[in-house]
Amino acid sequence: MATAEKQAAIAELADSFRGSNAAVLTEYRGLTVKQLSELRGTLRGHATYAVVKNTLTELAAKEAGVTAFDGQLVGPTAIAFVTGDPVEAAKGLRDFAKTHPLLVIKGGVLDGKAMSAAEITKLADLESREVLLAKLAGAKNASLTKAVYLFAAPLTQSARLIEALRAKVEAEGGIQDAAAPQDAAPQDATPQDAATPQDAADDSTPQDAAAPADAATPQDVATGGDTA
Repeated sequence: MATAEKQAAIAELADSFRGSNAAVLTEYRGLTVKQLSELRGTLRGHATYAVVKNTLTELAAKEAGVTAFDGQLVGPTAIAFVTGDPVEAAKGLRDFAKTHPLLVIKGGVLDGKAMSAAEITKLADLESREVLLAKLAGAKNASLTKAVYLFAAPLTQSARLIEALRAKVEAEGGIQDAAAPQDAAPQDATPQDAATPQDAADDSTPQDAAAPADAATPQDVATGGDTA
């Protein structure tokens, strides 16, 4: 591969790392082209599964600040770059590996933190964000504030929220009391000391006018080959 092509491939991989919520490293030794296409279909909408070249991926990961795959880029390598729900992507990979043992999940990275193969399996056991939102919406005691807070949470935080809620449900036997930050909404919508029109009329000078006190001045990355 010419130097210009290598640089372009490295840049494309680095962009894939930066633009993903998570990435899962796999070895696909022995899988057929048809099986790889099936896996891509399973992950569609949540992740892009790309066969990569180890040497270029190592350089791209370093450029993107990803260290989770250090020492693991050996053998026929493919990476699932997750741009959708990481829980659904983990489920797709786990379920495919159950029926196709030749797919080996080696590790991953989520929210900038390294994950082991066991942790990815644990992530796959969680309920998806959509399922949890549906349960919250249908729960009798689930307030709108709690549902809105979860819906608005960044996707990279959703997995942690889901895990916390799941643990609470298992402990209490129901979804009704799923926890959400107590300060998700202001407790008092109006200032207690707001001036009334009568006060404004009685004060001939604007000394107490409200003002700020301290105003601050792809599917397959074009890498060629399956191995380094």
